Amino acid sequence: MRRFGFNHFAVALLIAIPTGAATTNNAPDFNELMSLVRANLKGATEDELNRAAVEGLLTALRGKVTLLTHDAAPSAGNVALVTKSSVLDDGVAWVRVGRVAEGLDKAVEEAIAHAAATNKLKGVVLDVRFAEGDDYAAAAATADLFQVHERPLLDWGEGAVKSSKKYDAIKIPVTVLVNRDTVGAAEALAAVMRETGAALILGGRTAGGAMIGKEFSLKSGQRVRIAVSPVKLGDGTALTLQGVKPDIEVTTSASEERVFVDDPYAGGKSVTNTTAGLAATNSPANTNRPPRRPRPNEADLVRARKDGLSLDAEFPTGRAGEAEKPLIRDPVLARAVDLLKGLAVVRRTSN
Repeated sequence: MRRFGFNHFAVALLIAIPTGAATTNNAPDFNELMSLVRANLKGATEDELNRAAVEGLLTALRGKVTLLTHDAAPSAGNVALVTKSSVLDDGVAWVRVGRVAEGLDKAVEEAIAHAAATNKLKGVVLDVRFAEGDDYAAAAATADLFQVHERPLLDWGEGAVKSSKKYDAIKIPVTVLVNRDTVGAAEALAAVMRETGAALILGGRTAGGAMIGKEFSLKSGQRVRIAVSPVKLGDGTALTLQGVKPDIEVTTSASEERVFVDDPYAGGKSVTNTTAGLAATNSPANTNRPPRRPRPNEADLVRARKDGLSLDAEFPTGRAGEAEKPLIRDPVLARAVDLLKGLAVVRRTSN
């Protein structure tokens, strides 16, 4: 019997999300461009041009090339392992990871246990958007929480690390959220959760920094870490510089995502109409407009089909008199919540 039935669930429930065509313009030759800038940009010093070039290179290759500074370790250490955890719509636990480092497995386990103590959980959303870290042992230990049997998980140049056989593994369905700022060990955590069948990945392609780094000295006395070889999953698949591609791509801007990861219910002109109907309905309170007909989400569609309801009729989204739930405006998180709720319906009706 398949562990969570994610493969069948994906075929039955996933509603395709249209994605915009990527624009891939060829970059100009760097030396040619730099020569033109150096010759024609009046007032720019050589130091300024060099600094701009270095900053651009490090930004473009974030996660793959890192300039090491004395304050890098302390600042990274100030970020909590788990920055936020709560129970969202209908018993879905949301655990947001700040960094992947030693102790993350215990922090995630405690967050889920705390949520399960007062709620019957339908699933867990493990949110590693904007998460960093280069502790691959911590990534493997966290993925091990969801493994029942012994199996290879990750290999970061020291031999494959395996999960342990256990009877207290976390067995509820999981989705992992990623984006372009998911870097290093956080990418590896997402990838191994998918490879072991423990989770589906939603969001945007990751940074491509899940690599084994090597440090080099510069003439300035500084040191730089460069990704020299890939981290491998338990099945031998190497994680590439192109990053981890999600199972379900949900496109949002970086500025909106930074707002959403702090407050998934946050609204704004640019996002008001992008997520309507994903995880709840808009409240008509304090308006002169009549309540609009709710748009069914994926869990509603599954429930309606099981109950033989017609979607052409007024769609029942809740019990009479039940208070309306706040709208999750984060499209990635809302999508994950709907998937987990839909899977809960499928599992319940199949029992």
